[in-house]
Amino acid sequence: MRRLARLLACLTLLAAAGSPAPAEAGAPARPAYPATRVGDVVEDLHGTAVHDPYRWLEDGTSPEVQGWAKDQNAFARRTLDPLPGRDWLARRLHDVSYVDSVGVPQRAGSRLFFVRRKADQEKGVLYWRGTGAGADHVLVDPNTLSADGSTSLGTWVPSHDGRTLAYTLRENNADEATLYVKDVASGRVSDRDRIPGAKYASPSWTPAGDGFYYTWLPTDAAVPAAERPGRAEIRYHALGTDPAGDAVVRPASGDPEQFVGPSLSWDGHWLFAYVSSYTHTDLYFQDRRGGRGRRAGGAGRPWRTLVAGVPAHFSVDAWRDRFYVTTDDGASRYRVLRADPSAPDRSHWKEIVPEAADAVLQNASVVGGRLALSYLRNAASRLELRSLDGRPERTIALPGIGSSAGLTGTPDRDEAFYDFSSFTQPPEIWRTSVATGARRRWAQRDVPVDPKPYTVEQVFYPSKDGTKIPMFLVHRTDAGKDGSTPFLLTGYGGFGINVEPAFSSHLYPWLEAGGGYAVANLRGGGEYGEDWHRAGALGNKQHVFDDFIAAGEYLVQQGWTRPERLAIEGGSNGGLLVGAALTQRPDLFKAVDCEVPLLDMVRYHRFGSGRTWVSEYGSADNEADFRWLYAYSPYHHVTAGTAYPAVLMASSDSDDRVDPLHARKMTAALQAASTGGPVLLRIEAHAGHGGAGLVSAAVAKSVDEYSFLFAQLGMRPPG
Repeated sequence: MRRLARLLACLTLLAAAGSPAPAEAGAPARPAYPATRVGDVVEDLHGTAVHDPYRWLEDGTSPEVQGWAKDQNAFARRTLDPLPGRDWLARRLHDVSYVDSVGVPQRAGSRLFFVRRKADQEKGVLYWRGTGAGADHVLVDPNTLSADGSTSLGTWVPSHDGRTLAYTLRENNADEATLYVKDVASGRVSDRDRIPGAKYASPSWTPAGDGFYYTWLPTDAAVPAAERPGRAEIRYHALGTDPAGDAVVRPASGDPEQFVGPSLSWDGHWLFAYVSSYTHTDLYFQDRRGGRGRRAGGAGRPWRTLVAGVPAHFSVDAWRDRFYVTTDDGASRYRVLRADPSAPDRSHWKEIVPEAADAVLQNASVVGGRLALSYLRNAASRLELRSLDGRPERTIALPGIGSSAGLTGTPDRDEAFYDFSSFTQPPEIWRTSVATGARRRWAQRDVPVDPKPYTVEQVFYPSKDGTKIPMFLVHRTDAGKDGSTPFLLTGYGGFGINVEPAFSSHLYPWLEAGGGYAVANLRGGGEYGEDWHRAGALGNKQHVFDDFIAAGEYLVQQGWTRPERLAIEGGSNGGLLVGAALTQRPDLFKAVDCEVPLLDMVRYHRFGSGRTWVSEYGSADNEADFRWLYAYSPYHHVTAGTAYPAVLMASSDSDDRVDPLHARKMTAALQAASTGGPVLLRIEAHAGHGGAGLVSAAVAKSVDEYSFLFAQLGMRPPG
């Protein structure tokens, strides 16, 4: 009987996947999608028959899959290109995107290093500037590195004296990277100091600038991508030597679910090794002063344990032979403790900054001889300075309710920089004295937008279980609650990552076309501390989807919009979010913009960087984890004959973080099953998880997304 039931279930699923869903009276005509082959793959996982009719779409190297993807992208183009409003969108997005912009600078020696993109450039250029009002000198210009703009600048770290730069370049804008070393004054790239396998490099310089510690990954194609993090090593590279001989300072953990990384204290006394996942951090340290093994970067020296085996997060900043440890151990909203490396046992640590009652500590570092603290209160930034024993000194005034990455500076300099932006206010950068608080604006982005017609408000709504969830609303001040405003709802809800009220120039065309924008701060993020994160991780992941669905229900119940005027968007883990929302509540949303998503949660851990996310989601290899993963996995909950919202699936051809197989398989399943709006797969060329890294590509992507949403929600451009 069990075998017969499984056979019938398989035949039912394959029929739904291989044949067009029956059209209901009044339903839109089914688009003439490209043909998609259906395979017969059924696995017994922990006693459950799991069907996977599009398993064949996992192999991105297959000519058949590549042909299918090409046909899908061509079909998307034929659908998107004729949509109305595209000309206006292209002009307006061009105007707000091609503007001068600059990032927060870093001081190294007598030089400032910063990324600036001029209004006529596609990618930001790394510059250095000397003291005073000297000229800006080009250091790395990715616009000139490839004919098609597909090479991007990744991590860049100047030596303490500002004479040398370690930086990574990424082909096809993927995560994979190669590390290079450049002499700043001459601009000469070293022939010897070229290091492949620098995806997670994070170079940490010695004070003398004669070498750096970094994380190395094997580049052997025989090592499966999902297993590579377990082979990561901490190495030391001495400038001018062959990287093949770099000393292994800490060997690989052998666990592909963990990250390893080095950090050398600013004075060079203490080398730290992080071994971490999304749920815990183990910290080890070495005394780097004198002794044997100095020339090998510390290879062979014993590691001492600062903390290990504790299910909590730890980070450390060392200054004047004291460790300043930021942790959520015993404090969900984080606190700071001070440790003496001569007596590093946990029992000797002293709390100097207690957990705040109303805010989450995002970062604590020593800047200008003081503790610079970055807090998040109701998802908005607050900055503080304290003495090294934790005594409050002052709050750094921000221009309003918005987002800041906190103070950037070094422990031994009084000078620091910080940024600020909000949903409707373009970014600005301030230069300040840590000692006196004197400040002046260092840079601001001049974007041709008018914030006056719009308002930003924060509301709190109940989720399914009654938990209060915060949400930012951005809309015209005169917008009425008559259900007429088309709203775009977004969120993330994972990995303890915050969604903050930061500026995006691409939001303005949406607002100017009459749209409203909603950002829900879901459980799974870090907006309210680690308890908030864990309430949306592993077996609690359904809370995130419930929070998001409740946000849509709130917008409708309060009269802001109606289901036929409500769209949702999300990328990466946010793509999983909107994938779950569209399969669980297809009646609540009219359109879905799903970008570089995870959608097959039964097999996600086998591809890309998936193994490193097991601590966040769980693994279907474990029976208990499988139960909750299979219960919400969007790909496995596509049901034939359902009127799903219109879906624009966005994928990148060189995404080595979240494999494009998720977008391919979900597109195939929805096209076969849905009686609702069109399902399109847009594939971006020469693009990684974060896109193509070009302003023109970002504009083109937004034109496609907004014109698609305009058509589905009945919106028209101004004028």
